[in-house]
Amino acid sequence: MIGYVMVGTNDLNRATRFYNATLAPLGLVQVERLETSTAYAPEAATDAIEFYVTTPFDQRPATPGNGTMVALAAPSMQALEQFHTVGLQNGGTDEGAPGPREEGSAICYAYVRDFDGNKICAFYDKAKDQAAHE
Repeated sequence: MIGYVMVGTNDLNRATRFYNATLAPLGLVQVERLETSTAYAPEAATDAIEFYVTTPFDQRPATPGNGTMVALAAPSMQALEQFHTVGLQNGGTDEGAPGPREEGSAICYAYVRDFDGNKICAFYDKAKDQAAHE
C-alpha cells in the first residue's frame, strides 16, 4: 500500500500554484506549506496527506524520473477533464487528452506534465463508479 507520493521541483512557489489548481478537481487540497514542501490531502480527510511537492533534500536540481508517473483517481469524468484543462492552463504540457486508452475500456485517463517534467495522470473508472451506485 502506498503511503504518499512525492515529486521534486526547482520552484516551490510556482509548483504550489500549479498543484493547488490542478489537484483541486480531484478533491485534493493544500493542507501544509513548509519552507521546502507543500502537502495535499483529500478535502474529506485533511490529515491523510497523499501528495507532496518538494525541493530535493540533497539541494541538487530536481529532475523527473524516466518512466516515472503518478496516477491519481478522479471522482468523475468531469473532474478528470477539469484536471487536464486546469493543468494545461497553469503551465503544464499535454501528455494525453482525457479518454480511454483501449477501445471499449471503461477506464479513462488524462495526462499532464508539470513544468519540472513530472508526469501526472488522473484516471476515472466508469464501470467501478457505476457498480458502486447500483
